[in-house]
Amino acid sequence: MRHPPRVTAAGLPARVRIHEVGARDGLQNEPRPVPLALKLELLDRLADCGLSDLEVTSLVRPDRVPQLADAEQLLRRLERRDDVRYSVLVPNRRGLERALALGVAEVAVFASATESFANANLGRSRAESMAEIRALAGEALAAGLALRGYVSMCFGDPWEGEVAEEEVVNVVDELFAVGCAEVSLGDTIGVATPGQVKHLLGALGAAGHAPAALAVHFHDTFGQALANTFSALEEGIEVVDSSVAGLGGCPFAGSATGNLATEDLLWQLEGLGIATGVDLEGLVRTADWVCRALGREERSRTLRALEQEVRG
Repeated sequence: MRHPPRVTAAGLPARVRIHEVGARDGLQNEPRPVPLALKLELLDRLADCGLSDLEVTSLVRPDRVPQLADAEQLLRRLERRDDVRYSVLVPNRRGLERALALGVAEVAVFASATESFANANLGRSRAESMAEIRALAGEALAAGLALRGYVSMCFGDPWEGEVAEEEVVNVVDELFAVGCAEVSLGDTIGVATPGQVKHLLGALGAAGHAPAALAVHFHDTFGQALANTFSALEEGIEVVDSSVAGLGGCPFAGSATGNLATEDLLWQLEGLGIATGVDLEGLVRTADWVCRALGREERSRTLRALEQEVRG
């Protein structure tokens, strides 16, 4: 299978860690039920490709996200590997209780940079959400769990429009203050542009948040996810969230389309000579497999370009 020509660029990280969210963020908005066996096989295939950070599910109310109603079954049946970090999104303290009972070692919490999305996604205000996160984080850290934070709507909101940088900085401040080891900046509806990414990361740097503790999470609604990623790399970001085959979209933000496809991200990183530890051919084959298993068209450009080579 073809690989990109490698030409390194000055000022970029030597290595990038890919945080794969396909099994959770990628599948949460599928229109048809996804069998548990398919989810487990997907996680195995992703680990086989060398992806060492897998976000596997969310312990959310089944009526809120029906596609993840099997979260407890999945966690009980998942064969965890020593060289893979498995994380679970928990929306509240009840979710954390379930995670602890299931032996989860790493959890993620999410906050919104806007009031509108906090109410749409969580059913409570930003202040109420942060109070819940503070309590949840204290219990998670006391139990020895690793803690990751997400900030949604960092670059734009479907109800409020452009989001002020200081609002994002304030939420990031709070997430680090409660003990998050890493905070991921989400372009939930995919409206960010490269200059905006640079400017926000500059504002966060000025507030004392080094790139080493931050990650980026781009959606590709306007085709800007890879450009935005490159802009973030130039600013020193070393962790990028992505989803195999570009699966995903937020069920609580109607204009959000697919995530940055992991294979598109990997093509770019390989071409830049940036190490990831991930096998491109295996990943493209996994993307092809999951698209066919779900009965959906290929969304990523890399998969489309290499489809004939993958299928022989």
